Amino acid sequence: MATTTDNTIVCAFDSMSDAQAAVQDLVQAGISRDQISLVANDNAGNYSRDLGTTGKDPNSVDGTTVGENLAAGTGIGALGGLLIGLGALAIPGVGPVIAAGPIAAALTGAAAGAATGGLIGGLTAAGVSESDARLYENRLKAGGVLVTVRTSDAQADRVADILDSNGARDVDENDSTRSDVTHTGSTLAGTGTTNRLTSDTGTTRSDVRKNDLRGEKSIPVVEERVEVGKREVSRRGVRIYSDVQERPVDKDIELREEHIHVERRPADRPATEADLQAFREGTIELTETREEPMVRKEARVVEEVIVGKDVNTRREKVHETARHTDVRVEETGGSTTATSNYDTDFRSDYQTRYGKTGRAYDYYAPGYTFGSQYANEARYRDRDWNTVEPELRRDWESRGRGTWEEFKDSVRYGWDKVRGRR
Repeated sequence: MATTTDNTIVCAFDSMSDAQAAVQDLVQAGISRDQISLVANDNAGNYSRDLGTTGKDPNSVDGTTVGENLAAGTGIGALGGLLIGLGALAIPGVGPVIAAGPIAAALTGAAAGAATGGLIGGLTAAGVSESDARLYENRLKAGGVLVTVRTSDAQADRVADILDSNGARDVDENDSTRSDVTHTGSTLAGTGTTNRLTSDTGTTRSDVRKNDLRGEKSIPVVEERVEVGKREVSRRGVRIYSDVQERPVDKDIELREEHIHVERRPADRPATEADLQAFREGTIELTETREEPMVRKEARVVEEVIVGKDVNTRREKVHETARHTDVRVEETGGSTTATSNYDTDFRSDYQTRYGKTGRAYDYYAPGYTFGSQYANEARYRDRDWNTVEPELRRDWESRGRGTWEEFKDSVRYGWDKVRGRR
């Protein structure tokens, strides 16, 4: 019987929108919902209000309410369909939070919950070292969002890559060797905790300091080219047989037939001069004849069967898809990203454009971020919006983050803002 070792991957995000996008990508990648947990700081009470809380958490030390009726139209509404047990509670030393998944039960349970260590107890129970757990607690206090995933060894690298690609952050910005994703498990080398570093190209390295990168890294850009040719295929055919058949032919014909007969007649008369002339030796010969039917056949062509082919040409449009590697380069450095430089502008546009929709800013934040990131890419630098919109739309819809029409205006604003057109 095979023995399965549980592994837990822990990471921190700066915003709920990034965490929500990461959770959605994990679910789409086949990770079970009941293996994903999320904890977010809720000191402002925004999330608990969105949850529509009505009841009291019996395990909460200060009587914080629990969201049992998730409002589908709120900024974190999508999480209600992605994670189990989404609700609000209070953690000693941290304060109000919202939590979902197995960690929510761990935080409120007797074994490693609010009564026996709070968030640090819940993380250490999942295999995180106490020092790392304190760093994650500090990140949560600062307003971050924590995501944990229980997974197998076979899927651990893929899960970590998904979290990295959605913006997982360092838990301690003052420590350049500590990275955004911590992978725990007894089958891993060392102490059971491996820190992962993510380079600008999205490749993952283990136990390497960012300042120690040397040489060049090649990323192959693969593109499928579609060539359309033609070949002959068999369709309808005709096989013609010819054989010879006989039919009876009846015709009437008259045939002539001769018969010789000899008769002796008695006579008594005087001989005449003619009789005397014939009175000498002689011979008379007679031959009988008869006619027989004779058949002659003549072959004549009475019909012709013509066999041929008509050739027509037609034009047909071939529909196919060609895949290519899309490599995006994002500039990083310092503690401020390009997107956060425009956060105030994005929020102002959100109030003007979407303020009356009833959805929180975090719901539309991925659109602003998406547009600003593409505006920074060199390959789009000399192109206008109308020429790049089809490509941006395909990329957006491939991520499954909502319909393009709903988010297009926020993407366009992020694009124009970075381009200096707003």
